Amino acid sequence: MPSSLPLFADHLVASGVSCSRTAIDTIQINNGRLCNLACLHCHVEAGPKRTELMDERTTRRVIELLEASTGITTLDITGGAPEMNPYFRMTIEEATRLGLQAIDRCNLTIFFEEGYESLPEFLAKHEVHIIASLPCYTSENVDKQRGRGTFDGSIRGLRLLNELGYGRPNSKLRLDLVYNPLGPSLPPSQSSLATDYKKRLFEDFEIEFHELFTITNMPIKRFLHQLEKWGKREEYMELLFRNFNPRAAEAVMCKNLVSIGYDGQLFDCDFNQMLDLPLGGTQRTIWDIESFNELQSSTIAFDSHCFGCTAGAGSSCGGALVSE
Repeated sequence: MPSSLPLFADHLVASGVSCSRTAIDTIQINNGRLCNLACLHCHVEAGPKRTELMDERTTRRVIELLEASTGITTLDITGGAPEMNPYFRMTIEEATRLGLQAIDRCNLTIFFEEGYESLPEFLAKHEVHIIASLPCYTSENVDKQRGRGTFDGSIRGLRLLNELGYGRPNSKLRLDLVYNPLGPSLPPSQSSLATDYKKRLFEDFEIEFHELFTITNMPIKRFLHQLEKWGKREEYMELLFRNFNPRAAEAVMCKNLVSIGYDGQLFDCDFNQMLDLPLGGTQRTIWDIESFNELQSSTIAFDSHCFGCTAGAGSSCGGALVSE
């Protein structure tokens, strides 16, 4: 972080922004680092050679805590490619049993890997909300960020989901897309970019989806390495700081979310998890609590990358935080 920038927590206080957790309604689990892709912007540094996966004991403990907690409405499952965890389907089935909305953060190409061919039908059966990464509507830009052939696989995946009813107007099978900038810049207007995406994807491929989420690239892990390679690290951090938005800061996702690592450790968000920055700065695991309600009003741990969530219209796992 550039030495001229203030600490994020100090800047929140100076801006009159509350920095405590409120009611928790979302539990996000990162069930492993294994992925069939190795994207340039990936803050998890996931890939085909990673071996870290949430085991059955840890998965069942998460389910126990969900059952013991009140106010939780959503189980958000990410990775890696979360579907590659051997207990992914069990997790979805248990979330359905508990009446929770399950979210699968999907890269779309996983549907065409051996052994995953029945996955789309399984997701549709359980009405899983799919949030899929598609950083552009052109093959050149997608393949540059995610690997050769990824765009074509993503389009095939979207068409398959549309055939099952995902993304169609008035369908309860929700399909949302995620955009990340290719370089060291803030995302454009979420609403205007969504209009472009809908127009191009329908005209070119007859693909439909519900919403587009714009997510700022966090200056950590692979994207940080790219910034350093470009000589843009300090410039990017200053860009995030200059565009600090107090309204976005009031709405950051860590206020109503708890993140769980593949080994059961607790974090304030998936980004903090990748930096080994524990929940509230104190190391705790899912075996140290009896319900997620114990974490209400707990302190949130911040660092300089948090400026990424509060720049411009803000950024979260659900896209922009405030209207442009």
